[in-house]
Amino acid sequence: MLLMKRFPDRTGINGFISSYGFEEPGSNSGYGALQVMQSFWVSLWIGAGRFSHTSILQHDRALQKIFGWTRSPSKDTYRRFFQKFDMELSSDFFHSLSHWFFSQLVLDHYTLDVDSSVWTRYGSRQGAKKGYNPKKRGRPSHHPLMAFVSDIKMVCNFWLRPGNTSSANNIIAFPEETFSILRQ
Repeated sequence: MLLMKRFPDRTGINGFISSYGFEEPGSNSGYGALQVMQSFWVSLWIGAGRFSHTSILQHDRALQKIFGWTRSPSKDTYRRFFQKFDMELSSDFFHSLSHWFFSQLVLDHYTLDVDSSVWTRYGSRQGAKKGYNPKKRGRPSHHPLMAFVSDIKMVCNFWLRPGNTSSANNIIAFPEETFSILRQ
């Protein structure tokens, strides 16, 4: 885990998160956005797949010491934090994060690949609609549009569209937004 700790330290992402402008905790026992995000990453790194799995950090004093925490958030803290991510906050945060990330890279030229896919959805999922679905005809799906920078194998933009969307839907606006992310 010491090696994993070096990743956010060396990339500077901690500084980006600290300076983004998340709301400060209202109580003395609250957790700042940086610690919530850091501890959530650590939970994922050690295999958490559900919010309930994150509670292992509350009892792991070694990990708390490595990352400099006196205590770790509970599963409810993570839930409350991520529930604040409505469409507006999510869009702004991840757009800012993408700008920050790609401004750290020095790219003289790059190859941008744009592709779409069909994801079959089961149950009731927000935005899932019946549309073109070659594998599960008649099932609700999403039809995401993705942009990749092939040279560094990174996703630089992603739009989750309803399943009844055509492949060409928003194909003009999508690259324009993508290029705005990649421009320094």
